[in-house]
Amino acid sequence: MGQFDIGAKVFGQFSGVYYIGYSLMHLPIGIMLDRIGPRKVMSGCILLSVVGMLPLIFADWWVYPILGRCLVGMGSSAAILGVFKIIRMTFGEQNFPRMLSFSVTIGLVGAIYGGGPVSYMRETFGYLAVVESLAAAGIALAILTYLIVPEVPAHKTESVLGNIKEVFSNQKVMWTCAFAGFMVGPIEGFADVWSTIFLKNITGLDGSVAASLPSTIFVGMCFGAPILSFMAERLGSYMTTIIAAGCTMTAAFCALLLWPMSASAITALFLLVGICGGYQILAIYKASTYVREEVAGLTTAMANMIIMIFGYLFHTAIGTIVDAMGGPSHPLALISGIAVVPAGLCLGTLGFMVLHLLEPKATKIGANA
Repeated sequence: MGQFDIGAKVFGQFSGVYYIGYSLMHLPIGIMLDRIGPRKVMSGCILLSVVGMLPLIFADWWVYPILGRCLVGMGSSAAILGVFKIIRMTFGEQNFPRMLSFSVTIGLVGAIYGGGPVSYMRETFGYLAVVESLAAAGIALAILTYLIVPEVPAHKTESVLGNIKEVFSNQKVMWTCAFAGFMVGPIEGFADVWSTIFLKNITGLDGSVAASLPSTIFVGMCFGAPILSFMAERLGSYMTTIIAAGCTMTAAFCALLLWPMSASAITALFLLVGICGGYQILAIYKASTYVREEVAGLTTAMANMIIMIFGYLFHTAIGTIVDAMGGPSHPLALISGIAVVPAGLCLGTLGFMVLHLLEPKATKIGANA
């Protein structure tokens, strides 16, 4: 914000444009993973993310970092889609939720170390040095990925446009994805950008503490993905588990906005929010059960695409409200902006309740409910 002289609204758009690139590339990358294989696609997408970081170092005009942020999102989308493909090929449909949960747990280690440690390096060496280090590490990771990811035979789909139309025309899939998107605010709106400044300005926490606490949400999500999958299997209802997670997150954010809390209480609250954030895995799998097996892989990619694009909406909404009410230095502006998160959680949870009530009784008690 200081380097390019921008306000909270533009910063929110910069943060959110990541999700536009991330979401728009889901279908092309999903198709390329089938036809080219994960080795070349994933390695190339890592390099695309590296290129997207470079404008922060070399650019003087604000439009280039925005375009670069979009490229980072485009490249990042290959990570989860590659996991979707490899799990379905290797472990089978019946183990998909469990193995995806474990994969998300491992992957979120990166998000955990993207909070406190990166904040410390930024304060010590400056953020430009951090970006340069990440770019160098990205090049090394692309090479390593190309060497260790196995090549798979090219797979020809029946009809790409036909399959896409089939999924988009399925109302159950679309409503499931939309309601899951409304619930993504705690992770894709609050935790990744706005949480640190909220904790500093509203709760008065020290800068280093405020930067490290949001990592607790990702720690919770590490455990939440497998925990919620286990709960859903025990209860025999994915919908019930998703609804319970939504209610818990809504209550947690209402408490955060309404009452002053100590650092230890916020830590416990964030851990609980992170555990419930694992609902995304259940929602993606639930969407795939509404279609035939031949398009289940495409459905998971499209479900993740729709859910993640809500991240842009949350960032833009929060930034616009904060900017309109005086900027992040005004407590009321921050509280009003973050209030978008529990509002979205409430809408999404109510939507899943309606879907649950409309489901046939046999589906609710079945293994795939």
